Amino acid sequence: MRCLGGVPYCSLVATLLCFSGIALFCGCGHQALTETERLIETYFARNLQDYITLAYIILYFQYVIYGLASFFFLYCIVLLAEGFYTTSAAKQTFGEFRSTMCGRCLSSSFIVVTYVLAVLWLLVFAFSALPVYFFYNMDATCHTIDVLTETPASINQLCVDARQYGLLPWNAVPGKACGMTLSSVCKTREYRMTYDLYIAAFAGAGITLLALLTYIVSTTYNFAVLRHLGRKGIGARC
Repeated sequence: MRCLGGVPYCSLVATLLCFSGIALFCGCGHQALTETERLIETYFARNLQDYITLAYIILYFQYVIYGLASFFFLYCIVLLAEGFYTTSAAKQTFGEFRSTMCGRCLSSSFIVVTYVLAVLWLLVFAFSALPVYFFYNMDATCHTIDVLTETPASINQLCVDARQYGLLPWNAVPGKACGMTLSSVCKTREYRMTYDLYIAAFAGAGITLLALLTYIVSTTYNFAVLRHLGRKGIGARC
């Protein structure tokens, strides 16, 4: 019971959320980008020059994903260690706990860095919704085509233009898929898997944002306790 009392549960929950969220976002996002390039190459562009820029952007984002996964893994471990450091059980287990100026400065630094990360990750969370929005519109158009299969003239006017979303230049050929061609694209395994991967990546970004907000709450509480009660030998419990 004494050991369990020393566990910083807020930081531990935030760490588990962060690990699971980053794993979802990075793993599913990396594979979704690969499948997106394959879909664009197969159904929306015939010339390599039309999507070469998109291919380079996708490669760049995949390298960014590698860096994000490494950074958040290390940062979450550091925040969890800081949570253990600021628990009252540290005092009870290792003797009298004294809050030093260095410790308070370190805790305040974690608050600022985590807050900045949360704001930046909010932008990532919003950005990750864009491909979900694109595939949702594509899926809705395909559903409409399936409903209107008896009127082929109307079906051919229903299209999804990748150029409108900035995925391809305006001179790309064909750049769009219409009618039954679009419907056949929506029924492919690659399309369904890519759509599901983007949804999972979006959910992972949301879980990571929740983890960062939990870290902000726990680190702020720990700093407040260290600041106001540290001289009395009372440690934080978050």
